Amino acid sequence: MFRGSIPALVTPFRDEAFDEAAFRDFVEWQIAEGSHGLVPCGTTGESATLSGEEQAQVIRACVEQAAGRVPVIAGCGSNSTAIVKAHMKAAEEAGADAALVVLPYYNRPNQEGLYAHYAALAEASSLPIVVYNVPGRTVTDVTPETLGRLASLSTVVGIKDASGDMTRVTAHRALCGRDFVQLSGNDDMALSFLAMGGIGTISVTANVAPRLFADFHNAFLSGDRDKAMALQDRLFPLHKALFSDASPGPAKYALSRVRPGFSTELRLPMTPPSEASRKAVDAALEHAGLV
Repeated sequence: MFRGSIPALVTPFRDEAFDEAAFRDFVEWQIAEGSHGLVPCGTTGESATLSGEEQAQVIRACVEQAAGRVPVIAGCGSNSTAIVKAHMKAAEEAGADAALVVLPYYNRPNQEGLYAHYAALAEASSLPIVVYNVPGRTVTDVTPETLGRLASLSTVVGIKDASGDMTRVTAHRALCGRDFVQLSGNDDMALSFLAMGGIGTISVTANVAPRLFADFHNAFLSGDRDKAMALQDRLFPLHKALFSDASPGPAKYALSRVRPGFSTELRLPMTPPSEASRKAVDAALEHAGLV
C-alpha cells in the first residue's frame, strides 16, 4: 500500500497563519520530484502547534493537491484517544488514504493501554492506520509482541518505526506478517532498514531533497545496491544536519536555500536554528549537490 520515499511535510506559515498557496506549490513540487507518498501534519509539520481546524485544512489541501497521484497518510496523533478519533474522522472526510497515529505521549500507557488505544481507533474508523513508534519523543515504546496483536486488527496496516532498533524489522515481519508495511522513521538508518526488509521511509530529508531520496529508494528496491549506496553517501550529511537543531527549523532553513522564498517561519516554542546548525545544513547541501 505504501512504499518508498514519503516526506513528512513541513507546514509553511506566513505571518503566523498557514500559507495554503505555498503548501500546495510544495506538494506539487514533491510529486513532480518523485516522492512516493505524502504525510501532512506529522511532527515535522508542527502538528502540535496546529488547531483542529488548521489540521483539517492542511490535510484537505494536501489531498486535493495530490489528487490521487500519490497516497496521503494524514498525521492524526494525540495522547487522547477521543481527539485521535476526531482527527481520523476529519482525515477520512478529506479523502486521506491512511492515518499516521503516534503512540500516546506523556500519558505513558502500558502495553495493554496501547492495544486498547489502537483497537478503539480501529473500531471507530475504517481508515487504515500506520502506527508511529518514536520512543525518544513519546517515552513510550510498543513491543513487537503488542504490534503483532495490533496487526491482527484489519485496519492496522503498518508502522513508522523510529525506535532505532534494526532487529525489529525482522521481529515485526515474523509477528505481523510479510504484508505488514514497515517504514523507517530515521533517515540516517534508511539503508539499514531497507536491507533488513523495510520498504520505505517517512522522511524529513525528503522535504529538501525529494528527487535524491526517491531515487535512493527506487535504486534499492529495484536491486541496484551500488547506486543506492552512492546516494546514501551523498545524502548522509544532510540526514544528520537536519537534526543539528530542533526539527523542523533546519529543514525549513534548508528549503529556503533550495527553494528561494520558502518561508522559514516557525511557531513557538520552536525557534530558528543556530548559526552552527545553519552552517552544517549549508555544508550538507553543497555535499549533496543541491546548491
